[in-house]
Amino acid sequence: MNNFGGNWTENKIEILVEYAQAYLTIMNKYAKKNNWKLLYFDGFAGSGFIKKGRNENQKIIVGAAKRILEIEKPIPFDLYYFVEKETENADKLLQTTKSEFSNKRIHIVNTDCNKKIETMSKFLKTTKGRKFKVLAYIDPCGMQLNWKSLISLQELSVDVWILVPTGMGVNRLLKKNGRISDAWIERLETFLGMGKQEIIDYFYKEKTIPTLFGDEIVITKEDKAIEKSARLYKERLNKLFKFVSNPYVLKNKSNSTMFHFLMASNNQTAVKIANEITKKYNQK
Repeated sequence: MNNFGGNWTENKIEILVEYAQAYLTIMNKYAKKNNWKLLYFDGFAGSGFIKKGRNENQKIIVGAAKRILEIEKPIPFDLYYFVEKETENADKLLQTTKSEFSNKRIHIVNTDCNKKIETMSKFLKTTKGRKFKVLAYIDPCGMQLNWKSLISLQELSVDVWILVPTGMGVNRLLKKNGRISDAWIERLETFLGMGKQEIIDYFYKEKTIPTLFGDEIVITKEDKAIEKSARLYKERLNKLFKFVSNPYVLKNKSNSTMFHFLMASNNQTAVKIANEITKKYNQK
């Protein structure tokens, strides 16, 4: 069972479900006459349930996978593809979905999300795959999503919701003095799809300080690095997809930003709907 916390855990799922219902309402008008098939792809599907809180305050909430499977009206998806790297979670998801939703075409694979995103993108470029319209949900707890995987979705009929660990991931690796380990730089490069110097130039500034022995160059981290990382990620997504939504900002009880949750698509109407939903939840 997955462990997470905060009202934003539930809000994030509600945003996805609300969007999925709007998506299926639109597809109900066009899918049949265009012979489209509807695929739901979840890259970090979990076990089907999420533990929220600790000890006596803990409660169990239904995860996104089951919530999406429960949607019947106006139409369900034609195919559900769940990816879960943790074997125990994948097994639990299999147990909870196969019996309860035996009438649906469900595939659960125990592997890395990045591999399956790239496999899916190759399929969508085939003659058979071009008939599929995809709603994807990429919900990692950290920086497991590789930028290379998102590049593979470029120009495809995919609406993808992404949880971006701006505070929980990117900002934590950006040390204040700029002395980032090689391992962390490599992780940032893979996640952002940028080179080391590009990352340094974007998030750090140089200041010249006069000293007794001459001028000394000091590297300091830019202010509001979390907001800058969110803006950067959105800008980079806009190079892959025509439209990117405004994010839902996920904060902890101390009001510190942990994640940004946004959607990318090549369909303008899709992002308009996403913006209406995220705006509502940001105001809560």
